[in-house]
Amino acid sequence: MATRRCLLLARRLIAHAPQTLASSSIAARTLTSMAQPLAPRVLASPRHLFPSHRHFASRSSGEEDEEDDDDHYDDEGSEGEWGEDEDEEAVAVAAKPPSGKTEEEKVAEAAEIGYAVVGALEPEEKPFKPYEPVFAVVQIGSHQFKVSNGDSIFTERLKFCDVNDKLILNRVLMLGSQTQTVIGRPTLPDATVHAVVEEHALDAKVIIFKKKRRKNYRRTKGHRQELTKLRITNIEGIDKSEAAAVAA
Repeated sequence: MATRRCLLLARRLIAHAPQTLASSSIAARTLTSMAQPLAPRVLASPRHLFPSHRHFASRSSGEEDEEDDDDHYDDEGSEGEWGEDEDEEAVAVAAKPPSGKTEEEKVAEAAEIGYAVVGALEPEEKPFKPYEPVFAVVQIGSHQFKVSNGDSIFTERLKFCDVNDKLILNRVLMLGSQTQTVIGRPTLPDATVHAVVEEHALDAKVIIFKKKRRKNYRRTKGHRQELTKLRITNIEGIDKSEAAAVAA
């Protein structure tokens, strides 16, 4: 059976094999091909060989086609439109405050923290006064400070104020002197503490290190808190007379 199958296969190959050409016909064909001019060979486009677009699962083909259509805009009518857009953006940036907030928003946000900006300190002004035996407890943000005339405190960075700006700390919780003590419920509306911004600085670096044993996990980070240094210049809203307190 195997021999018979081999013979049948050999017959089929011989039947479909190309006929051998004579040497004269081969030479004639070679001469005619040399006489004819060579036709230009059309190469495949590099776009088909190296497609520039890649389709991902997160993007559909419809979105890609829309983006391609948007990229091919009309060059003739786009010059004037783009110029108008740039002019409008320049006007909007010029009218917009640097911080992106209006003066009313700045004042409201500062009042929530517990201060108000009065203005810049003039060169001829002398806000610093001799020591007075009066103290106040003020709240700035979420921190409370006991201050007296001439003290300097460090708070978290106060926004919307620069160095040498005069501030009013209006969230006063308590006032005290040699003759009386006033406690607010929770604040004193008539009491104010005046201060001057001396500098904006950074606190000492704090290292945060995390580790999980047997997990090859170690993370080290550093943080420096932004601070504002204030100098207390005056405390108002309490009697500052130096008369001795009445003994109980």
